[in-house]
Amino acid sequence: MKREKQLKKLAGNPDPWDVLIIGGGATGLGIAVDSASRGFKTLLLEQSDFAKGTSSRSTKLVHGGVRYLQQGDVSLVLEALKERGLMMQNAPHLVRNLSFVIPSYEWWNGPFYTIGLKVYDLMAGKLGLGPSKSISKEETIDALPTISQRDLRGGIVYQDGQFDDARMAISLAMTAEEYNGVLLNYMEVVDLLKDEEDLMIKGVTAKDHETGKEYSIFAKSVINATGVFADSIKKMDEPEVKPMIRPSQGIHLVFDQSFQPESYAIMVPQTSDGRVMFAVPWYNRVVVGTTDTLIDNIDLEPQALEAEIEFILETAGQYLSKKPTKKDIKSIFAGLRPLAAPEDGDEMSTKEISRHHKVLISLSGLITVIGGKWTTYRKMAEDAVDNAIMIAGLADRKCITERLPIDGYDRNTEPGSNPMSVYGRHKEDLLEIETNEPEYNGWLSEELQIKKVQVVWAAREEMAQTVEDVLSRRTRALLLDARESIRIAPKQLKY
Repeated sequence: MKREKQLKKLAGNPDPWDVLIIGGGATGLGIAVDSASRGFKTLLLEQSDFAKGTSSRSTKLVHGGVRYLQQGDVSLVLEALKERGLMMQNAPHLVRNLSFVIPSYEWWNGPFYTIGLKVYDLMAGKLGLGPSKSISKEETIDALPTISQRDLRGGIVYQDGQFDDARMAISLAMTAEEYNGVLLNYMEVVDLLKDEEDLMIKGVTAKDHETGKEYSIFAKSVINATGVFADSIKKMDEPEVKPMIRPSQGIHLVFDQSFQPESYAIMVPQTSDGRVMFAVPWYNRVVVGTTDTLIDNIDLEPQALEAEIEFILETAGQYLSKKPTKKDIKSIFAGLRPLAAPEDGDEMSTKEISRHHKVLISLSGLITVIGGKWTTYRKMAEDAVDNAIMIAGLADRKCITERLPIDGYDRNTEPGSNPMSVYGRHKEDLLEIETNEPEYNGWLSEELQIKKVQVVWAAREEMAQTVEDVLSRRTRALLLDARESIRIAPKQLKY
């Protein structure tokens, strides 16, 4: 997947695209895969890098949503559990089964969550990952040796999924490209094109941030899949439209393995303000989060609030015998959730706002996808393309993504088993570069298990345009250890 080649395909296409997607996060990339795999002429445009925003800053979980079951949102849980199973089935090199422990400190915790999680298991059906079970205090301590033992009564173990979100995004982009989709990062949509009556959308104006060149691009259907930026695209169509998005910020703190040395994750079902919090082993670090803070200002680089950092430190300190401090933080990352705004306009807490996705169609024909979450990206894409077929009068072709292997598909690769596992079958290509070009052999960072060849591959094959693209999303260095990333950033490699 080379940017120069993608640009030539864009410039050399004289006819309208069947499906033009604005936004290169989880939703947009999923739509590109769905559309291209159905045989539609597909173009995706992303203003920055693929998964630059929320889609690379998640809690790294592929899950049905235990708390949504607690809230009684059965339909969302059913959908998410099915999609969790399909993600693991279609991307076994990126998605793995992870055991979670809910520590119990109150006598009623055990029966309540044991029953609830048995229902969770049943709802997963044939795509389930394994049964949940109650464990004793001693077994809980064995699984979570750093857990606070004061008043600990036992725990409940259940199974959910974990993945590398940014690597999944890049794999989706490469999958869409395999089906002749054209995808361009750093290509910002600056305006919508309409017909002579200024009624129906017929394309977009896009600016290439690499060259400054503007393109007028025509399409039979245009899909707004820009997440928290969806309102800005919608306003190009209808300047007076009310906001559709109520953004919520979630931050994560990253610590070294000593805070949770075993392979289990901790799930705290109810913090002091009713949120859910996780401590999840990820590569050789522990990711702790997340917060859920309504915000008014949308930014491509959201910043963690001091109150959010203190909240996570305080809450983690209540459950870990080794209490983390600011000095222990290896990295902080923040993302914005594109929650669908309540229709009645009433303010409500973020945990009460629906995580269901919505596909909206304006009078001009603009299709907008809002809400949802990483786990349900495939279903969101299917619904969006079904609507594009209807709006644009495209051939009625069925979705095939339920059983579509994602680029790199490799059943023999265990996610996280080695530095090359996220590449699946492509790991052989990287090893071949090391063999043929020995100057790219060896570690870029042995501490983070990042090899020089990964940088070369990112630049040559994955459309990485900047150092930050490589450190944040092609590898995960910047999220794993900010100081180590600063150390390795100046290193020079010729691609």
